[in-house]
Amino acid sequence: MANLQREPKKYDVVVIGSGAGGGTSVRVLTEKGLECALIEAGPMLDPYSEFKEHQWPYQVDHRGAEQGGKAYFGKGKPFGYFSTTSGGWQLDGEPYTVGEGSQFQWFRSRILGGRTNHYGRMSFRFSDYDFKPYDKDGLGVNWPVSYDDISPYYDKAESFIGVTGSVEGIRSAPDGIFQPPPPPKAHELLIKQACDGLGIPCIPNRRAVITTPLNGRAPCHYCGHCNRGCLTASAYSSSQVEILPALEKGNLTIFSNCMAREILTDDSGKVTGVSYIDKESRQEKQIRCRVLVLAASACESSRLLLNSKSPRFPDGVANGSGLVGRFLMDTVGFSMRGYVPALEGLPRYNTDGFGGAHLYMPWWLFDDAKLDFPRGYHIEIGGGYGLPGVGFGGSTIERHGGFGQGLKEQIRKEYGCFVYFAGRGEMIPNNLSYCEIDPQVVDQWGIPVLRFHFKWSDYEWKQARHMEKTFSEIIEAMGGTVQNPPRPGDRGISVGGEIIHEVGTVRMGDSPKASVLNAFNQAHEVPNLFVVDGGCFVGNPDKNPTLTINALAWRAADYLAEEMRKGNV
Repeated sequence: MANLQREPKKYDVVVIGSGAGGGTSVRVLTEKGLECALIEAGPMLDPYSEFKEHQWPYQVDHRGAEQGGKAYFGKGKPFGYFSTTSGGWQLDGEPYTVGEGSQFQWFRSRILGGRTNHYGRMSFRFSDYDFKPYDKDGLGVNWPVSYDDISPYYDKAESFIGVTGSVEGIRSAPDGIFQPPPPPKAHELLIKQACDGLGIPCIPNRRAVITTPLNGRAPCHYCGHCNRGCLTASAYSSSQVEILPALEKGNLTIFSNCMAREILTDDSGKVTGVSYIDKESRQEKQIRCRVLVLAASACESSRLLLNSKSPRFPDGVANGSGLVGRFLMDTVGFSMRGYVPALEGLPRYNTDGFGGAHLYMPWWLFDDAKLDFPRGYHIEIGGGYGLPGVGFGGSTIERHGGFGQGLKEQIRKEYGCFVYFAGRGEMIPNNLSYCEIDPQVVDQWGIPVLRFHFKWSDYEWKQARHMEKTFSEIIEAMGGTVQNPPRPGDRGISVGGEIIHEVGTVRMGDSPKASVLNAFNQAHEVPNLFVVDGGCFVGNPDKNPTLTINALAWRAADYLAEEMRKGNV
């Protein structure tokens, strides 16, 4: 501790984590005149070096297979070289462990903006019944807020970041403030035709990619190659859309490459600051604040709370209920691919669009009492003429074999004839899924790491089987054939954490005995501590979580600023 350095300045608010929750928090709070510091475990973002937009495989070393052909051996970047992924499920020097009998993968993003630089930008509102799940079927726990409480903040978030969509009047997919959606592609028209025949709604996708100018941002120009990041910021990321503009306006200081170690509290139990490791100097430093906002991701925020022990908080800060780390949830995932002969021989055209599917299918059986599982899922789709790169045509070679002109003709024939379906379903919280501190393992900074325990219940397994049946029906209705049906021994469901939607470890609620946070993301036990990432979720509906994190963080920031003005915090 001899090298400990203390930042002399005391900030109004320190925010840890720069993703959707952290970015929204610093933007809203600095606009209200509060002086904020933002701590990020990764480096600053340089879109021109980080994003791979407008690049072709032949322009980069090893055509994107990375040094030594890492991609050939499954050791390349997650999602490939051309998808910006400054992080992964395994990080050098930052391990985690998994309890016996469990499987879990923990994706961590280490760069300004976090996962918002490379997420799918699916932006779906929770439905009214998603906030009151216990009232619907007696499972899980009701949120302390309703759809009517959050709806104004969905409006704000959609209007600010820009979300495409169309007004449909479907209860499971509430309408919002939408930008015009792009038109469907050829394979999507076939999918929609099949879905119409099966009674499955197939509607314009709701994605955080703008199609008209917004706040100085140019609309998407459909260049493709933008798989994740976007130089024009047409695709939302908290780094480009919220944090960097806030930095230019003042009132914000960014501490990058800094790993938070411990939350500091005084004898009264209030937060006084944060201890962190400066990764470049490897020195431990401290920063002081009036209020601390955690937005480091559900599990990273839980880790920080659990590692912050003192005589007043022997089990970790704000953990008098013992619920920090409990009720960990991910999204249920299942995928299927089909080959559709009707797509053979079509004129080639650019199907990149705005970097993803232009249509999707919201859950359509929310009133069906005959289902053998609760809740539901939505369907994301894929297809079209993707950019040929390393490994292109590999599946054709596996199925047909051969070489020379015959193989080339077969690859050309099948190019663009595959369609893909991915189910994203709700997980019911259970007490067998949680994270805790592993008492035996520390990371390279000497910080104790997390140990995960995870279990899908029969509810999720039956839901995945319904996905399998539905996807098969859609493919067959298109006149196609299923290419990768699950075989005996296959999991038939995603591994926990694989979908990267982990939430629920610092849940909100009305009772301090049954929750960690109140309805405004404020810790019951520590009034100047807020948690605004996915950790606050009470349930994990089938909707992707980012838009709801944006909305809840905005609402919490409004509340926090007003409480500080009143002198209550």
